[in-house]
Amino acid sequence: MTTTPDILCIGSVLWDVIGRSEAQMRQGSDMPGHITRLPGGVALNIGMALARFGLTPALLSAVGRDAEGDELIQACARRGLITDHIYRSDDLPTDVYMAVEGANGLIAAIADAHSLEAAGDKILRPLADGTLPAPYTGAVALDGNLTIDLLSDIARSPLLAQADLRIAPASPGKALRLSPFLQARRGTLYVNLEEAGLLCEETFDTSAEAVTALLAKGAVRAVVTDGGNPATAGDANGQHTQSPPPVHVARITGAGDTFMAAHIAAERKGQPPQAALADALEAAALYVSGATTI
Repeated sequence: MTTTPDILCIGSVLWDVIGRSEAQMRQGSDMPGHITRLPGGVALNIGMALARFGLTPALLSAVGRDAEGDELIQACARRGLITDHIYRSDDLPTDVYMAVEGANGLIAAIADAHSLEAAGDKILRPLADGTLPAPYTGAVALDGNLTIDLLSDIARSPLLAQADLRIAPASPGKALRLSPFLQARRGTLYVNLEEAGLLCEETFDTSAEAVTALLAKGAVRAVVTDGGNPATAGDANGQHTQSPPPVHVARITGAGDTFMAAHIAAERKGQPPQAALADALEAAALYVSGATTI
């Protein structure tokens, strides 16, 4: 059954394998804990959170035609996500993300998104062939797991020229992949303080400093988070800075995706900037505390 999406989520759809320990950890630590496998990837995490906030997202990504891929597609559908437009490859395996978290936060992570990168612009075929309306005029959540070439094409593509682009880098290691959107002056950038510093080639002490620098570098709009420290959202009309609620940190992976989804959902409901930022910070805090799931 075909359903009209409220938003497109473009990027990684994969399995998250997360090892978590309640103990403080460092390099070389060997601790008791729990290992889970859950549907994940930035685009999918955002999509699942958006569905929880009452929206109907469609996924544009690459998933293998293997047992892991079939299981992942079924898991996405059960969570209210439209999977009809996902590129299914016969030759590429389903991607995987693996992370280790301790009581002191993320210790290490590896994102194997090689199949998504190899699929390239095949994931955009539903827009190019008329399956989805183009130029697309709705909201798009886009993640930096795509190649720099494909992100550059998207930043200037007539298929998405009228879309409300919301962009996240996926990780600090992929932050520079967002540079085309600074150059094209497109979209809203969702980054943390470290990612903002990499994009601007500076070091920032506060999220407000980071937003100011991103706007000066070409960003149309930027939202910068800094863990438990104040977050800032800003554009040419001004900035808003708020502190997140203090919570016990039970998990890290997926917090930024939840924040971004909550912010998008709040703005779609017509919330003003300060209220939308507050909603996003509260949703992320609840997720980090373990009180909610994506």
